[in-house]
Amino acid sequence: MRPALLIVDVQNAFFKDPASARSLERAVEGINAAIDLFRRRDLPVIVIQHMDEEGGLIPGSDDFAVPGSLNLSPADLRITKTSLNSFHRTELAGKLRALGVDTAIVTGYCAEDCVLATYRGAEEEGFKAMFLRGALASGDPQRLRFVEEIGDLISLGALRAVLG
Repeated sequence: MRPALLIVDVQNAFFKDPASARSLERAVEGINAAIDLFRRRDLPVIVIQHMDEEGGLIPGSDDFAVPGSLNLSPADLRITKTSLNSFHRTELAGKLRALGVDTAIVTGYCAEDCVLATYRGAEEEGFKAMFLRGALASGDPQRLRFVEEIGDLISLGALRAVLG
């Protein structure tokens, strides 16, 4: 297994709603732990940001930016998307294939929308997809639990064991 960590839509704009912000803050802790694991194993970390010009999510704006609490590196691959599925009309699948990736570990916001669409998009592109427990966020806890129940879910401990 050669996985990549996909961090979907962890952007400043989505921290404005209090319920989403609480969920995102918890998810960022799990994402940061995964980032550390992936970096120690020299595995790809890919940051995916949603762009919506009408909604003000445009590159260079504060809303489009990722929060400083996310432990990113300038070397992390960046993908900009305009639809729910991070694979739709982006170079993501090609970049993953070029890196020899066969598994997408999907994290981020919003679990029931862009995260789930990206998980399904990964599978449609021929990648194994898994959600990382504790690294998903939503403004609605019931929807978050639902997404974790319908997809393959892996814990950080299990991921550490698999990666050796």
